[in-house]
Amino acid sequence: MSLAAHLERLGRPLIEEQLAHPTVMGIAKGDLPEPIFRSWLEQDYLFLLDFVRVFSRLAWQAPAAHLGDLVDLAHATFHDEIALHRSLAAEFGAHLDTATKGEPCTNYTAFLLDSAANYADGLAALYPCMWGYSTLGAHLASTPPPDPRYQRWISTYADPAFAALTARCAQMLDEAANNNAENLFLTGMHHELAFWDVPLTPN
Repeated sequence: MSLAAHLERLGRPLIEEQLAHPTVMGIAKGDLPEPIFRSWLEQDYLFLLDFVRVFSRLAWQAPAAHLGDLVDLAHATFHDEIALHRSLAAEFGAHLDTATKGEPCTNYTAFLLDSAANYADGLAALYPCMWGYSTLGAHLASTPPPDPRYQRWISTYADPAFAALTARCAQMLDEAANNNAENLFLTGMHHELAFWDVPLTPN
C-alpha cells in the first residue's frame, strides 16, 4: 500500500465526520443559511491565499521533476478556486477583502506554513485539504443540491481536474516518504474538521 493510500485509510473516519457536520450537510442539501456560508466563504478565501504560499514555498524546495506540479497547484488555487470564491462572494454578499481570520483559520494556516518549511512535511500537512475536498466533492456531487450556487461549489471539487491535482500530490507524497507523515496528516485532518465550525457563529 502506498503512503498516500495508507493515510487516506486513516483519514476516512474524519471524512465521515465532515460529511455529518451541519455546515457540510447544509451545502449538500442546498439549505445552508446564507449568513453561515458567507462567513465560511470569507474564511476559506483567506485560507486559500495562504495555501498558495504553501505551494510556492514547497515549489522552491521541490526536485526538478515536481517543480511544475507545485507551480500548477499554486496557479490552480489562485486562479480557479479563488475565482470561484470571488464569484460566489458577489452572490452571497461576502466581503473577502476586509475579512479577518477566525481562530480555526489562523491555526490551520500557521500549521501549514510552518510545515512547508520542510518539503516532505509540507506535502503530508497539505494532503488532507486536497484529498479531503476531492473526496467530499465526489460524494456531494452524487446527489447535487437544488441551489445552483452550492452546485457550483461542489462541482469545482468534484471536477476530474481537481482529482488529477490531488493524484499529483499523492505521487509527490509517496516519493517523499516522510516518517512523520501520519502525525502531520492526521493533524491536518483535524484542522479540516475544525474549519467547518467557523460559520456556526457568523458575524
